[in-house]
Amino acid sequence: VYQVFESVAKKYDVMNDSMTLGIHRVWKDFLVHKMNPCPGTLLLDVAGGTGDIAFRFINYVRSVRERQLQRKLKQHQNLSWQEIFENYQEDKCNSLGDSQVVVCDINREMLKVGKQKAQHLGYSEGLSWVLGNAEELPFDDDKFDVYTIAFGIRNVTRIDLALQEAYRVLKPGGRFLCLEFSHVSNPLLSRLYDLYSFQVIPVLGEVIAGDWRSYQYLVESIRQFPPQEELKAMIEDAGFFKVDYENLNFGIVAIHSGFKL
Repeated sequence: VYQVFESVAKKYDVMNDSMTLGIHRVWKDFLVHKMNPCPGTLLLDVAGGTGDIAFRFINYVRSVRERQLQRKLKQHQNLSWQEIFENYQEDKCNSLGDSQVVVCDINREMLKVGKQKAQHLGYSEGLSWVLGNAEELPFDDDKFDVYTIAFGIRNVTRIDLALQEAYRVLKPGGRFLCLEFSHVSNPLLSRLYDLYSFQVIPVLGEVIAGDWRSYQYLVESIRQFPPQEELKAMIEDAGFFKVDYENLNFGIVAIHSGFKL
């Protein structure tokens, strides 16, 4: 698995767009909106080497922070222009409201790509990168407010260990969110999806990334991944409460959610 992602890292974003026709961007947006982070949130994004969730998190928190600042300024209409300017500048210097996101990935190449993207897109504040294994996270207990893993949990060797680690590093009241390819409920769509997955995606992998085998593996890993109800039970077994899931696009992907209480 390590070699698969090392080989596709540089073409990972292009292939995601090609394989999903760009819809993966909407799914990731939906995940962050479901999270609904507020300023001050400490997020751990596991298997998030290319930074897609981290960048969306930063954008979302900045937007919330900006709205808070606008409301604050409206409540101080009687202040002088100088006082308004000083307050605005002071708040703008802390545009994330002490929020932070830690991106943790086992693959150095994926982290390297993510760091390059962050530099290119101008993300630096509130963002850090850590090399680490989802099954043995290098973080203290009860540390994070939210744990996310997007299109990564199906690639860990022991899903149960990854879930236990997610529970361990979350604070009491913290939230677990997992975005992953899942099982399609509609029989006709399922057959079309299989045809596309096995006949088209490996060809795209060969044409775009020069790597048929890695994308054949990715397709097969999706089919071998536990269906929605089975994964829900595994999340509950790890200790999470209020566990549920939401299917997107008839179950092509699903977002699983749980809380550490």
